[in-house]
Amino acid sequence: MNKNEKLQHFNDLCKNTLMETLNIEFVAMGDDFLTAKMPVNSKVHQPYGQLHGGATAALAESVGSAASNFFIELESQYVNGIELTINHIKSKREGVVFATAKNIHKGRSTHLWEVRVEDEEGDLISICKLTSIVLNKKS
Repeated sequence: MNKNEKLQHFNDLCKNTLMETLNIEFVAMGDDFLTAKMPVNSKVHQPYGQLHGGATAALAESVGSAASNFFIELESQYVNGIELTINHIKSKREGVVFATAKNIHKGRSTHLWEVRVEDEEGDLISICKLTSIVLNKKS
């Protein structure tokens, strides 16, 4: 599967999920990263008209968890996020944010990701750390 097919596969998996509700779309990937984007509008605002931290956290966990799929046996394993820490640096009212996950640690049972959430100008909105656990599917 080439990169475009993998991105399309990830986007297809998002149908009828929170990712579709938040309009999260996987847009780029490389050997050491995966990037998704999310529009910033009233659907993801908190009551004061700014990007909700929970929406940002959902974006970060979505891209980090999806990136873990690069490193597992999809037929017999799956990934769950087990810890997410996030620091919000700057507010955002409209436009688009991009979350890029880069692997820090790739173990057999856990993966650690740094996820940078930036706006269209490349300004840092939030910085996140995600720990995922690799689990075996039940037969």
